[in-house]
Amino acid sequence: MTATPELTRRLRHCILPLLCIATIGYISYHAVQGDRGLAAWRQLSQQIDHASGELLRVRSARMELEHRVSLLRLDGLDRDMLDERSHIVLGLAHPDELIFLTR
Repeated sequence: MTATPELTRRLRHCILPLLCIATIGYISYHAVQGDRGLAAWRQLSQQIDHASGELLRVRSARMELEHRVSLLRLDGLDRDMLDERSHIVLGLAHPDELIFLTR
């Protein structure tokens, strides 16, 4: 009969440490695996790296296109660029030019 009060007293002393351990475990799990945890942070970092690379590619393509457009503007019209575009878009050629069709 004395075992039950002794067991009850020991359980009371164990409840607080067990609750603390469970709380620390819960917080630790969500710090690593949660929506704002380390795993999510790593995934976001990879997405940022991918987006930064894509941004660099798009910027370089845009600069190239802007350069080509600037060559076709009236204030700095490049005759070679105009000739090239007339060949490609309109299919025009000078009478003294040779045209080789490859397919």
